Amino acid sequence: MQLTRFTDLGLRAVMLLAAGEADGRRVTTGSIAAGANASENHIAKAVARLSDLGLVSARRGRVGGLTLTDEGRNASIGWLVRRLEGDREVVECGGSAPCPLVPACRLRRALADAKEAFYRELDHYTVNDLARGATLPVLAVPAVPRPHHPTTERTDHP
Repeated sequence: MQLTRFTDLGLRAVMLLAAGEADGRRVTTGSIAAGANASENHIAKAVARLSDLGLVSARRGRVGGLTLTDEGRNASIGWLVRRLEGDREVVECGGSAPCPLVPACRLRRALADAKEAFYRELDHYTVNDLARGATLPVLAVPAVPRPHHPTTERTDHP
């Protein structure tokens, strides 16, 4: 099963937050974006959803940043993935061109069972479990890169 990019970024965000807290670092949306190699806009959307779920607390201002709540530290990864992924099917059988095998198909049920087994396995782990031991190479955050402005010089090649 392949997770959506949104879920991937949400999971990276909570892991980077947990590891950053363990190191005593201030974590921001920008530092998560740099650490996850993603746009700050995409991270902001994932963090907003995590905040809506009660897993992340945001503080504005000069000393602001993001922190995990107790619920966030103790959330099961399976629960979190279910909330971020939504109730999507592993394969789409309907739509504008529905599969002609739907009335007699057993694959759909097998895939739904496999998806639930995947989530159940992830239920065994919490955010703290995945960040424990500080083995995560966390946030060697570079300074925010400045936009590159190409020069107007021209290079002639023979």
